[in-house]
Amino acid sequence: MRNIVLGDEAVAQGALDAGISGVYAYPGTPSTEITEYILQKKKKESLNIHASWSANEKTALEAALGMSYAGKRAMAVMKHVGLNVAMDAFMNMAISGINGGLVIVVADDPSMHSSQNEQDSRYLADFAKIPIIEPTNQQEAYDAVRHAFKLSEQLQLPVLLRLVTRLAHSRSLVTFNKKIAQKKLNFPEDIKRFQLVPARAKPQYDLLVNKQNQIREYAEDSPFNKLVMGSDNSIGIIASGIAYNYLMENFQEACPYSVLKISQYLLPRKQIKHLFDASETILVLEDGYPFIEEKLADFFKENTKVIGRLSGHLNRTGELNPNIVAKALGIKQEYSDDISGLVEGRPPKLCDGCGHLDTFNALNELKKDFGENQIFGDIGCYALGALSPYHTISTLIDMGASITMAKGAAEAGVHPSIAMIGDSTFTHSGMTGLLDCVNDKTPITVIINDNSTVGMTGGQESSALAKIKGICIGMGVDPKHLKVISPLPKNHDENVAIIRKELNYKGVSVIIPQRTCVRLPSKKKKEIKKILEGLK
Repeated sequence: MRNIVLGDEAVAQGALDAGISGVYAYPGTPSTEITEYILQKKKKESLNIHASWSANEKTALEAALGMSYAGKRAMAVMKHVGLNVAMDAFMNMAISGINGGLVIVVADDPSMHSSQNEQDSRYLADFAKIPIIEPTNQQEAYDAVRHAFKLSEQLQLPVLLRLVTRLAHSRSLVTFNKKIAQKKLNFPEDIKRFQLVPARAKPQYDLLVNKQNQIREYAEDSPFNKLVMGSDNSIGIIASGIAYNYLMENFQEACPYSVLKISQYLLPRKQIKHLFDASETILVLEDGYPFIEEKLADFFKENTKVIGRLSGHLNRTGELNPNIVAKALGIKQEYSDDISGLVEGRPPKLCDGCGHLDTFNALNELKKDFGENQIFGDIGCYALGALSPYHTISTLIDMGASITMAKGAAEAGVHPSIAMIGDSTFTHSGMTGLLDCVNDKTPITVIINDNSTVGMTGGQESSALAKIKGICIGMGVDPKHLKVISPLPKNHDENVAIIRKELNYKGVSVIIPQRTCVRLPSKKKKEIKKILEGLK
């Protein structure tokens, strides 16, 4: 049976059909729909799997490793910047190895459609010395998941499955295969390899290094890597992932050039050498950083015949597309890809009636007293406070950085120093920063925007729901300087007065503007209201 699905949904269904027992994730565009799909399937079909949103990507990956340790197949899902959060576990599980198959799905975001950078996760997987699979299309994304679990168990290593935004969020017909049964509980034969004290980590690291040739051999024979020789030897093309699609869209019939399609890494050296020897010039097409292009320098002493992003034949930053590829090949364009005159620009904005607006209005009134540069922002809907027409927050770096940056600024002499963070981001990576502030008695005001959901990625349940006040008190925040306010226009003057008083306090104060996200369904709002009222 063929189904029209998103790339994300193809990965999700592929995991279900590969016999996963658990999926752990933190929502982040463009990866969110993978876990959403599995959660919906679990509810609709009463599937016997664990599927949940974790507090952050690190906890998600560690939980997935725990399930793998127990012998079952597990998947962890995140976007590219989420992998940064999980790097401690990511690097060390490559050394310990896994037991049940473990696939880490990371969705990169070239061109930064909804991210603060466009980093390429292939570099991090290469750094960890684990295999990478980068599907070309939705069907391959589905098929690649089953292959990745099998590869993971053969090598006893986690496998990174890399998507990009255009593949994650576009649809295509996909044929589903017969579902594999879940694995049974089965502890690893060698428990000591999971005990990474130096004496046991050293031989494990030697084993990981010695596995690199085996990983490359699997890539050389992979069904996802394919070399097709062409009739025109003037150019040989290496195309990875979705860039292969962009290449083939330029040819109604067969491509005249020799093409090496790469979707499984380590790079297949034998196939690359064959292409290199047969071609006058090598064009490398990859969506992301020039990962393959740089690697070719390791393979050949003279790589002056290689062109791509580094040589200037392709854009150094941002996505590829069929038109960019066509220009690099000298193919005349039938139409322009400039749509600026056809589509009106629509900058992002907060939803009408959003409680964050009322918090911005209160802070903007207070900024008249203390200046423009002292509100440190964070990742969430309220990040739009950095843009017009609000211009409320001054910084936006990474999850949780609002509190720690405000702390550093306060200790440099900035007063008032204000951190603005959301409820989900607070439990993701803001709590430790607040604990530092409490321990150091830092004069800082932390504003935790509590809309009782993960609003920016579609309304997933926040790990912080009904817990923020208790967490803050437990960390040592003085209850006298822990204020819950209701961000509504009618409360504006009262809220301004409360915030002003706390800004003048020379210690740690926390203000929680609490109002349920306006986009949540009425039924969900009522459930949350009942939970919050039970705390009073």
